[in-house]
Amino acid sequence: TATVESISLITASILSKKLAAGLQGLVMDVKTGSGAFKPSIEEARDLAESIVSVATGAGLPTTALITDMNQTLGRTAGNALEVLECVDLLTSGQGEARLREVTLALAAEMLLLGKLATDGDAARAKAEGALTFGRAAERFAAMVTALGGPADFLERAGDILPRAPVRRAVQAKAAGVVTACDTRAVGLAVIELGGGRRRVEDAVDPAVGFGEIVPLGQVVSADDPLAVVHAADEASAERAADLLQKAFQIGETEIEPSPVVHQRITAEDL
Repeated sequence: TATVESISLITASILSKKLAAGLQGLVMDVKTGSGAFKPSIEEARDLAESIVSVATGAGLPTTALITDMNQTLGRTAGNALEVLECVDLLTSGQGEARLREVTLALAAEMLLLGKLATDGDAARAKAEGALTFGRAAERFAAMVTALGGPADFLERAGDILPRAPVRRAVQAKAAGVVTACDTRAVGLAVIELGGGRRRVEDAVDPAVGFGEIVPLGQVVSADDPLAVVHAADEASAERAADLLQKAFQIGETEIEPSPVVHQRITAEDL
């Protein structure tokens, strides 16, 4: 609801559902950075430690990874666009490096909690193998079918998922290095396009959003796009493009982007 900032209440809200479901293990992805609910690393750590402590105390083995959200995860923002990017990762075994790293890191932790791997290296290798050799894609396809989706979704995702009628580049306002991104502002720009709700009764357009979003550290000229906006009409595309341009800072100094996984929190760390 964007109204509750209490770590205790957030912990209770998250874990009440998980504990009621009778889970045998839980891996939490706790974000930090400009797109996170708790943007500072200290706040993210406090939340992660709270979740791990309460869950473990209730008999649910839990690990939390604090991961970076100082830029978008992957190259897209928006419902159908993000699904398509994930399908590409599953089917190719490759994809945007940060998205792939978070996916494998979380999967490895799940294998460890499930006692399907003896250590971190073995868990990582097993997750890599499932992605590289197509087993993860096969399982996802089976899940889609079991939930009533098309059996050939992976093969035809680009045709099945909705596409926005208006697509155009969002130009950088200056030449230089992309030094910062207000990731929350990117999310709000997607809402401006109709890709999210401001009120419960709002409809969501799954086709809209941004694709080909530039990563931090990339050198751009004034003619280079920061992203491609996917919109329902020209007016909303124009508004969202302006919001996206304001979300990025372009400077002159090269930067070293943050690591995608900042910290691992387990009960032993508390």
